[in-house]
Amino acid sequence: MAAKFEHRTWTSADGLELHYRDYPGPQGYDGPPVLCLHGLTRNARDFAALADHLSETRRVIVPEMRGRGMSDYAPDPSTYNPAQYVADVEKLLAEQGIDRFIAIGTSMGGLMTMMLAAARPGRIAAAVLNDIGPEIEPAGIERIAGYVGQGGSYPTWIHAARSLAKVHGEAFPDFDLDQWLEMAKRTLIVSQNGRITYDYDMAIAEPFKQPGGAAPADLWSAFEALRGVPMLLVRGELSDLVSPETVRRMEEINPAMRTVTIPRVGHAPTLDEPEARAAIDTLLADIK
Repeated sequence: MAAKFEHRTWTSADGLELHYRDYPGPQGYDGPPVLCLHGLTRNARDFAALADHLSETRRVIVPEMRGRGMSDYAPDPSTYNPAQYVADVEKLLAEQGIDRFIAIGTSMGGLMTMMLAAARPGRIAAAVLNDIGPEIEPAGIERIAGYVGQGGSYPTWIHAARSLAKVHGEAFPDFDLDQWLEMAKRTLIVSQNGRITYDYDMAIAEPFKQPGGAAPADLWSAFEALRGVPMLLVRGELSDLVSPETVRRMEEINPAMRTVTIPRVGHAPTLDEPEARAAIDTLLADIK
C-alpha cells in the first residue's frame, strides 16, 4: 500500500534542515490543515495511524522538531527549547501560507499549541491537547528527567520493547508485547551499526533538566488565548503530568473544551485508543 504522505523539508532560521510528513488529503481540500506536534522524545511516527485516518478528509502536516527523527540535530543544545521549536514551526507555516489550522499536540506539542495560540490568537480553528495543560505536575517532570537523554542501544526489537516496558510500564499497565514492540518502532530506529537506538539527539536533555527548562513560565496566560476555541483534552487516567484540579480550571477558562479520560493509561495516550479517536472525530466534524 502506497504511503499517504510525502517527505518534505523546510529550513530553520539558523540553517537546519527540518523534516515533515505532508498528507495532502482529498483532492481539492481547502480547509484548515491539521498540524500534529509530537512530544519531547518523539517524532512523526507517533501520529502515523491518526494522520492516516485524518488525511481521508483533511490535509495533515506532521513536523519533526530539531534533533528528532529525520530533522537535523542542532549544534547548539540550548536551542532545544519550546520557544525555538515554535519559531521553527512558524517558519514552516509561513512558507506554506497557512494562517488557520487545527492543532493536535502531545505533551510538549501541547505546550507549543498554547504558545502558537498566544502568539497569534484566532488562527487555531480547533485544538487537541494530549495529556498536557498549562500547569505541569512536578512528579511528572521528575519522571521524564529520569529517562530523557539516557540513551542505550539494543541488539533486537524485543530487547528494545522490554526496555521500554521497564521504563514506562506504570503508564501502560495493560500493554502486551506486541504493543511494546509497536511503541519501540515509533521511538527507536536501526542505527548504522545495526544496533537499535533512540531516534533523538540525547542533548535535548540538557536544557530540559535546567530549572524552568521543561516548560515556559505563565502558560495559563497562553491558554487564555484558546478561550472559546473548540478543544479536546485527552487525559490518561493514570497521568502524573495533568492533575484533576488543572483540568477543572482549564474547563472553567474554556467552556468549549471537552475532556475525555483514557482508562488504565498514563502519560501519554497514543491517540489510537477508541475513546480518543472517537472524541477527535467528534471535535473535528464541524470544523470547516
